Amino acid sequence: MNHWLVKSEPFKYSWEKFNKEGRTFWDGVRNYQARNNLRLMAIGDLVMWYHSNEGKEIVGIARVVKEAYQDPTTEDPNWVVVDLEPVESLKRAVTLEEIKADERLKDIGLVRQGRLSVMGVKREEFDRILELANN
Repeated sequence: MNHWLVKSEPFKYSWEKFNKEGRTFWDGVRNYQARNNLRLMAIGDLVMWYHSNEGKEIVGIARVVKEAYQDPTTEDPNWVVVDLEPVESLKRAVTLEEIKADERLKDIGLVRQGRLSVMGVKREEFDRILELANN
């Protein structure tokens, strides 16, 4: 199983709205590296949900329930989506400031490639963020 992080601006699509809907396809990716990450996602992979711009914090965990397929919002075959379902809200959101201040997270993609909307997360990084959320 792999671990991922996706970013969403809460005013466009929030964690709360996602939980109410119960499932969504992750669309709108127009960056090749992010698209390639979507293509690597497999059913059962866990995904951290990050609120960008407003909040700048990881707020929940989702799961991949359908692997990459053609993005229904465009006819361009270069772009794909995956389907996600919510797993759980974090007990406490973990802010970007906390992540940047944590020595164990110094190499996480969220810090190194701040503008990338879909990125891989190492298992140790995923576990560390869960530790921070539970403190």
